Amino acid sequence: MVKQGVIHIHRSMGRVILYALLCLAFFPSLTTAAVSDPASVFSAANNFIAAGDYQKAIETLGAIPKPDPNTSGSDFVKSRIQTASLYHALKQTKKAQAACHDVLELFPDNKEARNFLIALKKEEIPFYILFFRDCTRFLPSLLKGAVLTLALTFLTMVISPLGGLFIALGRMSRFKSFAGLCWFIIWFFRGTPLLLQLFFIYYGLPALGITFSPFTAAIIGLSLNYSAYLGEIIRGGIESIGHGQMEAAKAIGMTYTQAMRRVIIPQTYKRLLPPIGNEFIALIKDTALVSTIAMVELMRSADQMFNTYFNVNVLIIAAMVYLAFTTVFTLVFERIEKKVGAYENR
Repeated sequence: MVKQGVIHIHRSMGRVILYALLCLAFFPSLTTAAVSDPASVFSAANNFIAAGDYQKAIETLGAIPKPDPNTSGSDFVKSRIQTASLYHALKQTKKAQAACHDVLELFPDNKEARNFLIALKKEEIPFYILFFRDCTRFLPSLLKGAVLTLALTFLTMVISPLGGLFIALGRMSRFKSFAGLCWFIIWFFRGTPLLLQLFFIYYGLPALGITFSPFTAAIIGLSLNYSAYLGEIIRGGIESIGHGQMEAAKAIGMTYTQAMRRVIIPQTYKRLLPPIGNEFIALIKDTALVSTIAMVELMRSADQMFNTYFNVNVLIIAAMVYLAFTTVFTLVFERIEKKVGAYENR
């Protein structure tokens, strides 16, 4: 009888242990809730998150019950917000919203849960609607910066061709000192970065007692740089005209200046427009460099707003404005090129 009782006790204990193991295997969150404090629950959940098992982490966080009326409920709020984040990572928006609502039912003024819900609802809005809203929000400020970009572009377009023509004629001059000076200007401004030139004019010259405003420094830097490039383009265009043209002009009594102004240079227009147009299109983009000398043009405006709102749509809108400007300039120069070269297309 005693042996049978002992055997019965052992069998009963075996069943209890088996049931306990089954509970541990199939209901880990229940056992965690029963035997673990909140710190242990969060630690276990973090381990599951680190292992990439978000579902088990959610089950573990569910072990933290709703707080009693006399408790702060901070652990409950933390667990449900973390649960909402995990559901969001799993693309289960409805369950993430439900976790936020669990918090708001007990704590209606919880800002974290409210902001999470706002972010979740915003994600449900189509991208094109959000982009249109961002356009109406950011475009006015970007256009203010774009006005300065256009002002820099147009002033440089007026000054640099004149400077380029002067440099080109100087390079072809018989006076070696003048030709050498023009060669040095081309060598220096084509051989150093535009950004370095702007820095030297705005930050370096004050050390020598010469100070310019940001706008003046930008105009000087851009004009000198583009005059150097245009000088070589114009020189190439002039030298591409046959020498017989100059000889014919002199044969009918024209001076060198008259021949250049009436015969040689007009024939270079068709050849010069494509490379000069290309330089001016590049100029629109290079104006972004003046943002480094405290000028709030288009790029600086976009950078400031991006650093404030961390919204990539700001950069997309700025790119669209640049593309609009370059497209207009491209179409204008193509039309001028066709009109100037009409006699060659017959």
